[in-house]
Amino acid sequence: MFNFIRTHNKTIQILLFLFILPGFFLFGIEGFNTMGEKSPTVAVVDGKKIGQLDWDAAAKDDVERIRQSAPNLDPKFFDSSEFKYASLERLVQKRVLATAAQKLRLDVSDQRLAAELLQNPVLAALRQPDGKIDEARYKELLAPQGLTPQAFEARVRSDLSIQQVQSSLAKSGIVPAALVDTALNAYFEKREVQVLTYSPPEFAKRVSPTPAEVEAFYKSHSALFQAAEKASIQYVVLDVQSIQKTITPSEADVKTYYEQNAQKLGGTEERRASHILMTVSKTASAEERQKAKKQAEDLLATVKKSPASFADVAKKYSQDTASAVNGGDLGFFARGAMTKSFEDAVFAMNAKQISDVVESEFGYHIIQLAEIKLPKVRSFAEMRPEIEADVQKQMAQKKFSEAAEIFTNTVYEQSDSLKPAADKLKLTIQTADNVTRQALPNQRGALANNKFLGALFGADSIDKKRNTEAIDVGGGQLVAGRVVSYTPAQTLPLAAVKDRAQALLTEQMGADLARKEGAAKFAELSAKREASIPDQLGAPMVISRNDTAQQQNPKLIEAVLKAKATQLPMWVGVDLGSEGYRLVRVTKIIEPGQTLTNQNREQFLQIWSTAESVSYYEYLKDKFNVQIKVPKPSLAAQAKSKST
Repeated sequence: MFNFIRTHNKTIQILLFLFILPGFFLFGIEGFNTMGEKSPTVAVVDGKKIGQLDWDAAAKDDVERIRQSAPNLDPKFFDSSEFKYASLERLVQKRVLATAAQKLRLDVSDQRLAAELLQNPVLAALRQPDGKIDEARYKELLAPQGLTPQAFEARVRSDLSIQQVQSSLAKSGIVPAALVDTALNAYFEKREVQVLTYSPPEFAKRVSPTPAEVEAFYKSHSALFQAAEKASIQYVVLDVQSIQKTITPSEADVKTYYEQNAQKLGGTEERRASHILMTVSKTASAEERQKAKKQAEDLLATVKKSPASFADVAKKYSQDTASAVNGGDLGFFARGAMTKSFEDAVFAMNAKQISDVVESEFGYHIIQLAEIKLPKVRSFAEMRPEIEADVQKQMAQKKFSEAAEIFTNTVYEQSDSLKPAADKLKLTIQTADNVTRQALPNQRGALANNKFLGALFGADSIDKKRNTEAIDVGGGQLVAGRVVSYTPAQTLPLAAVKDRAQALLTEQMGADLARKEGAAKFAELSAKREASIPDQLGAPMVISRNDTAQQQNPKLIEAVLKAKATQLPMWVGVDLGSEGYRLVRVTKIIEPGQTLTNQNREQFLQIWSTAESVSYYEYLKDKFNVQIKVPKPSLAAQAKSKST
């Protein structure tokens, strides 16, 4: 099992991200809509396409979700190709599991959905005294995410179906206790060894490939010497910030805006209140509720007679322990900060007034309004710079929206040139050479946007010489481009890459020689137990599977610990491919120096469950014929380095 985990380390990392990280949030639950149907296909699940727009939305959602839990995370992390690819894999995983849930008919009842929504802490804050959700605030909360309550609830229902697929698998794994202990004992076992390294660089000094060998290597490894496809392009950018610089609001516009928004611009009214609370459980009987209310009414009579005693009464009797120590003082707060019945009472009172008993879901309150802080209405002169900037921004956004429609239509309708769109909107046609399908590390702006680059290298752009569609690259920018000239990927001539080919062949020959001599010495030592021990053996050291501080290759560790130690000392030979060869002398077996604990066993079962999930997910991917049409970042980076 632990061998499986180590061998599939990258897969496990990705699956842990996919299975564990998502969780439940009010925002960011992927929907399964058709928004990607008109965008380039990036993946296919069970014959259904996932488009670039779907991917962009999923990546944006992941950014927002992770920022909530790790606000100090370096923003560069979100721009990495690895993060974006992980978002695509996560989206694919959700589609796979949703498809499985649908085919298994794992439906979610209305009652189960309601129970889940009631447990959501964000929605709990929207509950009114009668237990119902405040519909207006519910819609207001979802609106910035482009969601309606119905759409949000459909997504939660879908997520619950997916959870049924995962939980049913997790609960099905049964591992015998004896197998657990056997695996853990093997995992914690240690062995004392000496290692002799047959290092490729050392052996490379002993080889000298001939020109004929270099040429043969070049021909048989032509993929290593390819220049990436490149294009020279033209492109135009419609930028809201550039539009904003050309706009100067009139005096009348600025004054009108001030007059209409002066109160709002001045800030929000805040009130400072104190309270005495008699708490009541949600499950309390009518008799218990009546008793608490009677206590509140008695205390109300006391503070009505002597308002100055409010703080002392709160300290002595209020069951809100957090505020009681401060005489019930809740500090200043604006609308929206308190439960509705409490807030309504506070904002209906006059300063120094004491309320009647107010009921909320927490119990019965007596409220004293201490102070009202009205927003300061600043003068027109004070606010003019801010207002001009706001008006300018609003006017620019409006003009940008109008220009965006013209831009989008023109580059599409007159697809043989960017000049008509540039002339209509007074845009500059920009040029760039040696543009590649994947953004280069030093690129900025539109040329760093892989969605735009993907459109440039599409069939319409390269074969039919058409403009790309208008593409939103973020930051209030639309861009469209066209390919002026195109150079397909091609193998570079030997003369241009001779030195590199010779270096790679020398490296390979050095590794081959190291492995050959290492294997020969291992065969000699294995056949003759009395053979002389090589002088170059390193000092004795202890290796184990769970020691993360050791610097040995995992393949070597696994080979040594798997070898049957019937008689010591013994020899183990480990072929490490391009890293050469390791000759290992095992001198001692060290039994686990610890007693297995329940925590050890639980961790093992969790790993087992994760491995089961990995296996089942791979099965579903195969069953639903999953195709991810975007290359993994590591492969893209490798291809890029080969082309240089």
